[in-house]
Amino acid sequence: MPRTIDQIRASKLPSNMMQFAARGALQVAPAENIEILVHLARNNKIFGELARMTLAGWDEKSSIAAAADPHTTTEVLNYLIAHDNLRPALLPALLENPSVPETQLVKLAVSALRETIVVMLKSARVRSLHSVLSALKSNPYVNKEEAEELRRLSSASQAPAATKDAASATEHPPSATEDPASAASSDSADEWGDDEVLSAYLKEHAKDIAAEGDKPFQAIGGVVELLGSDYFPVIPNPEEPAATAEAPVDAAPRKPQVQVAPKRENALQKISHLDVKGRIQLALKGNKEERSLLIRDGTKVVALAVLEAPKLSDGEVEKFASQKNVLESVLRQIPLKRRFLKNYIVVRNLVANPRTPLDLGLGLMKYLLVADLKKLSTNKEVSETIRNLGMKTFKQKMDAANKK
Repeated sequence: MPRTIDQIRASKLPSNMMQFAARGALQVAPAENIEILVHLARNNKIFGELARMTLAGWDEKSSIAAAADPHTTTEVLNYLIAHDNLRPALLPALLENPSVPETQLVKLAVSALRETIVVMLKSARVRSLHSVLSALKSNPYVNKEEAEELRRLSSASQAPAATKDAASATEHPPSATEDPASAASSDSADEWGDDEVLSAYLKEHAKDIAAEGDKPFQAIGGVVELLGSDYFPVIPNPEEPAATAEAPVDAAPRKPQVQVAPKRENALQKISHLDVKGRIQLALKGNKEERSLLIRDGTKVVALAVLEAPKLSDGEVEKFASQKNVLESVLRQIPLKRRFLKNYIVVRNLVANPRTPLDLGLGLMKYLLVADLKKLSTNKEVSETIRNLGMKTFKQKMDAANKK
């Protein structure tokens, strides 16, 4: 007899049963219930949101058991340890579970906040994995004492490999002309973390990437609006005939005009020549200028990759939150990350951005301070609904303050 999860995957259950499944109300084993909920949360457009809410409040004891069980499916483990779904009580069990992919631990290490870093440093498995330690070292929330401990642990985790390769190194000594600094930099912590995050992202979004095919780079709003009209120099058409008027005999010969290359031409050309996978790689591993271009990529899976970049700064996200020429999915994704949601400027910019979906703006308005609510109520760029609610919330907060 097929399991219930197999029937759900095959879409063989009626709608009322699917609703029961999304509430975790089916009479199945706890482990299968969680597997069903994760499948719905990830793949079902109708009941996915309900399943996500059910999982967020699922029985803690059963959740920890699933997180610690090596036989729990990879899909469930990946969902539970994802930054946006992670419950603090489950983290110790997930870190020690050998079935949780190392790539997921690396991804978590890169984006971890203080409380997660503390728990990760106590994990015996984490302390033995060089790639995870390297990713943690690049995390901006790691303090000096922890960074020193990570360097020590990282050196210790590499020691066995160094001993194993000693004989090979004796037989093949490094060239006298080889630069030790360049050799060391090629295996830097940043590269370790970036490569692991890239691998995890490509695997997680394989279907979306395949669906996009070889879609070229197209900036939301157009490239001219993206960079400004003065970015592109006026280049004469070589096919046009030269002027027929002869210059005076005694006139001094003119020096040919030298076209100055635009400052950002190389970055834009680099991006325009890349396919979807190449742009994703650049979004995750590139520099600030490249991220500022790719966040406006019309291909959703590329634009969202920018928000996963390990080197992405809060200042960049603050700017993204106010931009009108980005996909709505980018604006929706920003507050789903706790690190960005805790940044007041990000929240304020999202609410004041006319591009922000109405439901998202209304939901974030409760976080605004009184002064910003007042400004919002007179902002002609946002919708009338946002302005009216801004004024209503402003008056409520003022009344509450006056009563104190």
